[in-house]
Amino acid sequence: MNSRTIFPFHGGVHPPEFKDLSSGAPIAAAPLPSKLVVPLLQSVGNCARPLVQVGERVLKGQKIGAPDGALSVAVHAPTSGIVTAIGPAMLAHPSGLSEPAITIEPDGEDRWIDRQPLDWRNVEPRIVREHLRDMGIVGLGGAIFPSHLKIVEKGKVKTLIVNGAECEPYITCDDRLMRERAEGILAGAAIVRELLGAQQILVGIEDNKPEAVAIMREAIRASGLPADVGVVPTLYPSGAAKQLIKLLTNIEVPSGVRSTDLGVQCFNVGTLYTIWRAIEFGEPAISRVVTLTGNVERPGNYEALIGTPLNELLQLAGVRPQATGYVYGGPMMGFELANLDIGLSKAGNCIIVRDAVHFPPRPLEMPCIRCGKCADACPIELQPMDFYWFTRSKRYDKLEQWQLFDCIECGACAYVCPSHIRLVDYFRYAKSEIWADERQMKAADHARQRHEFRQFREEREKREKAERLAARAAPKAVEANSEAAPVDAADAERAARIKAAMERAAAKNAALNVESAPLVEPPAAPTEPALDEEKAARIRAAMQKREEEKARLAAMSPEERAALDAEKAARIAAAKEKAAAKKAAQEQDKAE
Repeated sequence: MNSRTIFPFHGGVHPPEFKDLSSGAPIAAAPLPSKLVVPLLQSVGNCARPLVQVGERVLKGQKIGAPDGALSVAVHAPTSGIVTAIGPAMLAHPSGLSEPAITIEPDGEDRWIDRQPLDWRNVEPRIVREHLRDMGIVGLGGAIFPSHLKIVEKGKVKTLIVNGAECEPYITCDDRLMRERAEGILAGAAIVRELLGAQQILVGIEDNKPEAVAIMREAIRASGLPADVGVVPTLYPSGAAKQLIKLLTNIEVPSGVRSTDLGVQCFNVGTLYTIWRAIEFGEPAISRVVTLTGNVERPGNYEALIGTPLNELLQLAGVRPQATGYVYGGPMMGFELANLDIGLSKAGNCIIVRDAVHFPPRPLEMPCIRCGKCADACPIELQPMDFYWFTRSKRYDKLEQWQLFDCIECGACAYVCPSHIRLVDYFRYAKSEIWADERQMKAADHARQRHEFRQFREEREKREKAERLAARAAPKAVEANSEAAPVDAADAERAARIKAAMERAAAKNAALNVESAPLVEPPAAPTEPALDEEKAARIRAAMQKREEEKARLAAMSPEERAALDAEKAARIAAAKEKAAAKKAAQEQDKAE
């Protein structure tokens, strides 16, 4: 059955398959639901930005969400109708949190937009990548990684691996897709091979899918592609990318190394089919094949529109009354659904209706006995037991040193644990805590950088302001210095004349003040002759002398008046000294 050599990987487990429940019937088309709750988070990156408003009419395939960031892709209307709501809606995620979504009420017409195929052979690879991003193409194996980012530069990849292993129990959507649409899968593989410049295509399928193996081999012969089918053992998790690469090529991808660095790239069969439809027909990713299985009347695979409420989807399969819960994804890596009023996402490859027989209550968790079975089962050759103890003690630094992030969360360790410890839950919790710490550190660094930049900006503004003030003050200083320069000889002479005139005016004012002192008026004539004629004559003579003195002073020049004032001041000073000496002599006489 197998013409290729298969290289086994470490570990792995053999859980019951239960694939025969849903693999027998062809893919059925799910009818239009009553509403479509289309999540804007359709990839591992940011939510898409809404491009429509409430009340707006949209067509099938119309872009309603624009990519926001490198890891984001566009979101499209799965059918024609009217937008009835834009806001938070519960997401199909283990956290049960809400994310932005666009709710569309179908009009029943299912009218397409004008679709534009891409002539990919005659455009640059960059244009093809942008087209895939705008078509909303992501990995449909469950990882929902943007497919356009996996198409690296031409010539770097030598081997393109088509992943049809579908190793997890219950899930059969890829099996049915390979049986019914093998030509479309290979057409998508041919496009990607040409874009990558790969030399060969290897299709990996588990040996529990003989019909798919035969059909894919026949399609390869008809296509003429340099491709081959590698039939790998049914061993979980052989569908993980690193494990399938090891099985088909014997290449081990070390920690921290990408498979493209080793010349290998891996695509899921469903992803390649949507790539072909997007490029050749201009159809965005608005639907997917999903397995409905478990405790239902009509298990099978249905092609449903993205955003279809899960409760309406499960009505197609007929849920039995004994249902005890619902699992989104497979039993190994899926999670319990708390609410069925959730829109189908691109990651929704399977919905399992649980019952008490196949999903009995989980036993109570017991202490770890250090048996080492978890390490034997780990396909990455990690040490889950040590991860468990590090997580319990919050030694997150040790977890990173021991390569916690190499864990693919396959659940093989928890499956074999005799103590029924939910090891994967511990590892997911530890990863979330490490990511939270990193986000907090980045936020603190960002705040510190903003504070430092603000201080730098304020200091720079102060310095620039001081420089501007100094620049404005410089011309004024030069002008002031020029004004303070020595005056010429003419100005100096004029200043000397003004100074001399001011001095003469001051001397004249001083003389006038002396002359304007009050004169001794003659006493009024007594009614009776009290003074003799001689005394009256002396008074008249004194008055006449003063008048003459006054006239003489008026005739003097300012220089003569200044000299007279100096002489007068000298006489006054001599008189004061004489009076002081006389008074001192009198005091001495009294003392004796």
